[in-house]
Amino acid sequence: MGKAQREKGKRGELLLARFLREHGYEARRTSQYCGQTGDASDVIGLPGLHIECKFVERLNIREALGQAVRDAKPGLIPVLFHKRSREEWQVTL
Repeated sequence: MGKAQREKGKRGELLLARFLREHGYEARRTSQYCGQTGDASDVIGLPGLHIECKFVERLNIREALGQAVRDAKPGLIPVLFHKRSREEWQVTL
C-alpha cells in the first residue's frame, strides 16, 4: 500500500471518529501500528463493536467485511463503516 493510500485511510478513520463524537460517542482512531494497542479496530468507542473503516470510491464489501470478521476479537460484533467522497457514511454488519 502506498503512502497516498495510507494517508487517505487515516483521513477516513479521523473523519469517522469525528462523526461518532458529534453523535455522542467517545470515539477515537486507534494507534494500530507497531502493536501499540493490541486492538485491530480502526476506530474505537462504540462498546461491543469491532470497527473496520473504508474511505474509498470502489469497495468490495464482502472482502472488507471479511477483514472485520477475521480481525474482531471474540465477543465483538464486526462492523464495516464505509464512505465515498462527498457522500454519507454507510454501515454494514
